[in-house]
Amino acid sequence: MALIGEADIRMAVDQFGIDGRFIHAEKFGSGHINDTYLVSVEDGNQEIKKYVLQAVNTHVFKNIVPIMENIARVTDHLKTKITHDEKVMNFLQAKDGHAYYIDEKGSFWRIYEFIDDSICLQLPDTDEDFYECGVAFGKFQRDLSDFPADSLYETIPDFHNTPKRYAAFLNAVERDVCGRAAAVEREIGFVKKRVDFCSVLEEKYQAGDLPLRVSHNDTKCNNVLLDSRTKKALCVIDLDTIMPGFSVNDFGDAIRFGASTAAEDERDLSKVHFDMGKFKVYTDGFLAGSGGLLSRAEILLLPEGAKMMTLECGMRFLTDYLQGDVYFKTEREGQNLDRCRTQFKLVEEMESNWEEMKAYVASFLAK
Repeated sequence: MALIGEADIRMAVDQFGIDGRFIHAEKFGSGHINDTYLVSVEDGNQEIKKYVLQAVNTHVFKNIVPIMENIARVTDHLKTKITHDEKVMNFLQAKDGHAYYIDEKGSFWRIYEFIDDSICLQLPDTDEDFYECGVAFGKFQRDLSDFPADSLYETIPDFHNTPKRYAAFLNAVERDVCGRAAAVEREIGFVKKRVDFCSVLEEKYQAGDLPLRVSHNDTKCNNVLLDSRTKKALCVIDLDTIMPGFSVNDFGDAIRFGASTAAEDERDLSKVHFDMGKFKVYTDGFLAGSGGLLSRAEILLLPEGAKMMTLECGMRFLTDYLQGDVYFKTEREGQNLDRCRTQFKLVEEMESNWEEMKAYVASFLAK
């Protein structure tokens, strides 16, 4: 992406026809992919209005226009389902009528209204917070259950096709373009020992046991806005990866991130544990939010979703490390390797708790 300065930000904001005086913009959020800014504008009544401006990473998202079409269609659908105390992302149109603007440098911009009195947690502060995140993503599944999933553009082809991720990993090991493979033989072996597991969900889908649904595909807690006063879920955000997928993957990605006791890039693995209590809390919220939508097979496969997304994410971090850190943003040497190792530690602990995980989700079928 081109280097972004304040002049670029001001020009982008102007293209969306926002009335008022530009005050300032500051880096916002902690996403790995896009450049995001919180923009403050003073309107004619001397009130400050805030907007979230993003320069989309066109290296990751190759074809932005259909992504924005996905977002527009899904948010329009969600607006018909929300209650008075819920929100939906509201993207602004540029002067040319599109929900995006492409500047002279080729940077792709979009902007949406900042949701007041909301908070975004990197990790849940309490079990109640994690439960609310589960409710939000479960309700997301329920509200979009009547939306034709197969009509959506596939933002990143085979995004959560774990067998293909495994093939890409093997290719990265074989090519070893940065000469890093020899130093991570233990991590490479960890993935190879679990090759059979990598195909479990794809096999269930091919057998007709897993339905295709509209999935978010990045269900970390920091993609849910909570009411700053009540801590109730307000809105699901970061919709770039909305596409056809599996409910169990959406569930699983939330578990791998939120049921960990440490940050995703923690170097001290003694601090990294899979929290079985948080697994149960999130399961409660997700199934409450989905309101009976999920099939028997989907419920029983929730633990597989958790383990699959954690293994896959660790494998992706390791692949990127081997390729020279070209996908995920890094702030220090070895950060992707640290991220990989935390995920593999969580996989090991999920395996140690496997029977309890399976028994807990099965208990919902008897209720």
